[in-house]
Amino acid sequence: MTRFAFIIHPLEPDDLARKYRFTRYLPSGLVEAAMARVSAKPVSEITGIRSATGAEAPGWFVGCPLTSRQLVEGDEDWAVRKIVEAARVAEDLGAGIVGLGAFTAVVGEGGLRVAEQVGIAVTTGNSYTVAAAIEGTLRAAGIMDIEPAGATAAVMGATGSIGRVCAHLLAGQVARLVLVGRRREALDEVASELADDAVEVSTDAATAIPQADMVVTVTSALGTVIEPEMLRPGAVVCDVARPRDVSVKVARERDDVLVLEGGVVAVPGDVDFHFDFGFPPGTAYACMAETMILALEDRPESYSLGRRLELERVREIAALADKHGFRLAGFRSFERALDEEMIERIRRRAAEARASLRL
Repeated sequence: MTRFAFIIHPLEPDDLARKYRFTRYLPSGLVEAAMARVSAKPVSEITGIRSATGAEAPGWFVGCPLTSRQLVEGDEDWAVRKIVEAARVAEDLGAGIVGLGAFTAVVGEGGLRVAEQVGIAVTTGNSYTVAAAIEGTLRAAGIMDIEPAGATAAVMGATGSIGRVCAHLLAGQVARLVLVGRRREALDEVASELADDAVEVSTDAATAIPQADMVVTVTSALGTVIEPEMLRPGAVVCDVARPRDVSVKVARERDDVLVLEGGVVAVPGDVDFHFDFGFPPGTAYACMAETMILALEDRPESYSLGRRLELERVREIAALADKHGFRLAGFRSFERALDEEMIERIRRRAAEARASLRL
């Protein structure tokens, strides 16, 4: 039996108020400076995960006390040391594999530098994140009366580790695929891998995104990059990024688009995380689930690491997820569950908006 651990961190100083309520009254800079001096430590034990095969995998959440800004904008060597410290806590707990959550998976060459310094397997969880995001996007497209074979899809952040493989999985399934990013040369490189005449590249998100029926956004931006005016009526947007890429203004101003949180899955068994990270009971991010799947499979190996994911591994982890009973957990948007009535209301408003444009 393989035990696992997953490293979590506060996306922003306000997140610390969930555990340390007094911090909500302090300046953000002061909170970050204080937490940077705190050592990594276990946050909670994870119990009750039980595979469809009968296998079980106990685990832990381990806290790395750095915010997204500190991890991305601070000194990378220092950030890596703090992540390694958390991974060693996981090792001391008896974990055979540790997953890197949110921005701990971004620094240090996509987990490679962490894996070099610890004695257990390390994974970012990005392979299953991709698989779940694309499955969810295509399922949502069907609900919104979008036929992928006749649709335009856009991948925002297409040159990143996750975005590149999302592009590979969508290529050939849509009529037109637009790869969006900041560097033209890197976009051209991804496009050349796809060898598909229906693939285009753009460094201008404000022009490219309004053309898309489906958008998968996976940037590492600290702020939002998709605003309400950028989306066409009836569009499906899968936001895989954390912090989110899609502005919360979309929820307030655009009741005719379907925005999904990418990679939310139901965990098999009677799982109890003993920690509130904002999800309904029994559900988790796909990146967390990948670590669990590998533990259940008794495969403590460094599965998803580095700047480039392997397409074969994305497909393999999706098959293993199915084997062990992991499933998409319905749809969530801006941290709330979407029921059938909400989705139907969005679908009707999208149809009305499309009709008005044709008049």
